[in-house]
Amino acid sequence: MQPGAGCHTFNRVVEDGAALDQTFAALADPTRRAILTRLRAGPSTIGELAEPFTISFAAVSKHVRVLERAGLLERDVRGREHHCRLVARPLRSAAAWTAAYREFWERRLDALDGWLRERGKTGRRRR
Repeated sequence: MQPGAGCHTFNRVVEDGAALDQTFAALADPTRRAILTRLRAGPSTIGELAEPFTISFAAVSKHVRVLERAGLLERDVRGREHHCRLVARPLRSAAAWTAAYREFWERRLDALDGWLRERGKTGRRRR
């Protein structure tokens, strides 16, 4: 078989990284975060999601599309109404990624705390 002819290479790291990039890009906007916060309470129509915002319905709809492309919400069309619901799966990946950095900083801060306590016991000051 010739390279590239009917064969697909799957690289999980690249795929997972792309999904994580989409998640963080979607979360970067405060309007989209507010929409997700609203959806935590349960499914809503786009009209219901648009109510608290001073932006247009079309702008809210665009934010919903970004969230949908990132996999953070699913839309169910019933007649003219678009019902949206939160999908938490991508948030788990983002939380796992940030957890590694939380652990790193907790270790560093614990080490600093230990150093400061030891320094306080000896009464020494560095200059």
